[in-house]
Amino acid sequence: MLIFAHPGFAGHATPDLHPENAARLLAVERGLEGLSFGRRTCPVADEALVLRGHPGAYLDRLRKAVPDRGHVALDADTVLSPGSLEAALRAVGGACAAVEAVLAGEARRAFVACRPPGHHAERATAMGFCLLGTVALAALHALEGCGLARVAVVDFDVHHGNGTQDLLLDEGRALFASSHQMPLYPGTGRADETGAHGQVVNVPLAPGGDGAAMRRAYERTILPRVEAFAPDLILLSAGFDAHRDDPLGGLRWTAEDYAWLTARLCALADRVCGGRVVSCLEGGYDPAALAASVAAHVGELQGRADG
Repeated sequence: MLIFAHPGFAGHATPDLHPENAARLLAVERGLEGLSFGRRTCPVADEALVLRGHPGAYLDRLRKAVPDRGHVALDADTVLSPGSLEAALRAVGGACAAVEAVLAGEARRAFVACRPPGHHAERATAMGFCLLGTVALAALHALEGCGLARVAVVDFDVHHGNGTQDLLLDEGRALFASSHQMPLYPGTGRADETGAHGQVVNVPLAPGGDGAAMRRAYERTILPRVEAFAPDLILLSAGFDAHRDDPLGGLRWTAEDYAWLTARLCALADRVCGGRVVSCLEGGYDPAALAASVAAHVGELQGRADG
């Protein structure tokens, strides 16, 4: 089991009281206490990795918008500070390095403790706290850079991963499966959004839904679709804001629900792709809930990796 992290993620500074802040990673570290794993640092992604999913003109706009000090708002939720682009590039670099390590057999599972999150970043639009499509870019790297035939991305953040869907919409070799609260930001993720090749699976969940509703959704729809796709690697957009204590969502999951879901996804990976799973942090904005959920999630990843 490997953890990918870097102190540079703290360089993405957000305004006071912004829910996506550097203290989130302190909560993640609390959740990792007592677990056994190897540590790796997240490199800065090469531009070529980013250009697999984002146009060069978009990356240039981000570079030009980075301020010398303070913050620049890209929208009502998304900001740039002097260290933001490095952090986003390290998130992509860490996710791609984790893919390479898992495919090389250095570990069966990896967790990338990164920020800013990435699953709302569309091809040419930063939004929802996100600058670059971290997990989508890691999926494209697995396909184009590592030669895999098929990858699956499972997103269990409370918000729909519109950016991941956008980057992978016409990629028939990548299955994107998402559970998310609806209605909720960003307003996408209807069940009839199925991608250019029928490879997008959206399962909206009603506000107030608990872990039992989540388990039914995964057992009936998402897990069977992922297994039938038979990916060579499973990537997770690990958002923990479906927790009942999270301020930005309206679902009622618990840390035990994240443990159940992780165990089921790992068992599926054991059957179809040699157990290979790479998980990347997305949302989760209550510190105590985030720490408990990360402990449950990574504990299952670690236990399954060594089992």
